[in-house]
Amino acid sequence: MNLLHSIQRGSILLSFALGAVASLPAAAAAGDATPGQRFSLGSKEGAALVKRRLPSFSRQTHLACSACHYQFPQLTPFGRQFKLNGYTLSGLPDISQRDSAERQTLKLSPISPVAAMVVVSTTHLSQTVPGTLNSGVLFPDQLSIFYAGELTPKIGAFIQLTYTAPDAAIGIDNVDIRFADRTKFADKPLVYGISLENNPTVQDPWNTVPAWGFPFLSSPVAPAPTASPLIAGALGQQVAGLGLYGLWNNLVYAEFTGYARAPQGVAYPIDSTTQGLPGSFSPYWRLALQHQWGKDYLMVGTFGMQSSLYPDGFSGMTNKYTDIAVDAQYEHKLTDGVLIGRFTYTNEKQVLNAAYDDGASTNLKNTLNTWKVNASWDPSLALGFSLGAFGTSGTTDQALYAPAPVTGSGTGSPNSSGYLAEFDYNPWQNTRLAIQYTGYTRFNGGTSSYDGSTTRSASDNNTLYMFLWVAF
Repeated sequence: MNLLHSIQRGSILLSFALGAVASLPAAAAAGDATPGQRFSLGSKEGAALVKRRLPSFSRQTHLACSACHYQFPQLTPFGRQFKLNGYTLSGLPDISQRDSAERQTLKLSPISPVAAMVVVSTTHLSQTVPGTLNSGVLFPDQLSIFYAGELTPKIGAFIQLTYTAPDAAIGIDNVDIRFADRTKFADKPLVYGISLENNPTVQDPWNTVPAWGFPFLSSPVAPAPTASPLIAGALGQQVAGLGLYGLWNNLVYAEFTGYARAPQGVAYPIDSTTQGLPGSFSPYWRLALQHQWGKDYLMVGTFGMQSSLYPDGFSGMTNKYTDIAVDAQYEHKLTDGVLIGRFTYTNEKQVLNAAYDDGASTNLKNTLNTWKVNASWDPSLALGFSLGAFGTSGTTDQALYAPAPVTGSGTGSPNSSGYLAEFDYNPWQNTRLAIQYTGYTRFNGGTSSYDGSTTRSASDNNTLYMFLWVAF
């Protein structure tokens, strides 16, 4: 579904920013919070954080984005707790009712948890793609409506509907619906829950996974390397996942989710015209260890997924993908602001029975490796600086990575590498002006004449991307 694949990168920054706030001021307090908990706006904690009231979750909590984010979508320790507790913590009085037996029969928020966002952008390439106009304004680049907040006690939701300019179409975007509660295990606190979502890794609370990783927003129209692992958005909005997760003693996080196919934009009932249909069940797992001491925080973890895809229709041979990733996130609070470092490495093993059988791949088995390392320095809520590097390497496959103008590979290699730099200015916590530059040192296996069809160089795809983001 081209619409949702194209917005996957863009929507991660904007959608989570609208879920930007929590209801208590510090990570220590988060350990004592209960899903559905209320707190007093007249309290010392509430008064310290009520600075600006922003969309959706902010209206629910009466707190600013800075309560949960260093800068969106980079979550603080409490921001992660807010998400794991099901988006239900609130600073608003309930509309509630009890029956004659004093059983609660109604508990509603006094406001509807609805918000919106708009992005306006422009993209400029180092060298024009032949036959195209190099620069142009997308107005809007994307426009989203959100339903994000508490649904009932212990149940919250994040639901996004998005329009994007390149497709001129509207489609369902990220969805994350949660039940969360608390108990004790081995005499230590345990936050646990059930999540229902439509994009593997969208449920994750860290900024190292594909759904929330840097760059948090990128150009939807610039050329990008052909090869990427399946877990990096290929199944977004094409599956429905039901998972169980838990955070024990604010130290160990574990999750297991099973995904069933739920494709968008295809004929129903599903017939032989459907392409890229996932198998009946795709398992996803996540394990992470986290610790905070003084001004420092560290998470190290692993996540992965296995899925099989039918190239055409819903029967016959499939292509099997097994993705295993390791990741880490480090945060250090400065006298003013914060420094955040992130690293992710993903190994994908491919068994391409269907592709090999019909000649779409020259190899039965391939591997693909990707890595990303980046850091953000946010000296204040208004300013942000980010730098990053990335790389892809894998098995040479002349059929899978065939020559084609701009997007192809003349050598059959998926190898790509490059760097990113971004400057952000946030005049308000719900508004961002940004300049981002992406440079390529290798693109689809080469540095010059890489595509096998033209004299285009990897650096010709270097991209300057500027955008304005507003949530309301």
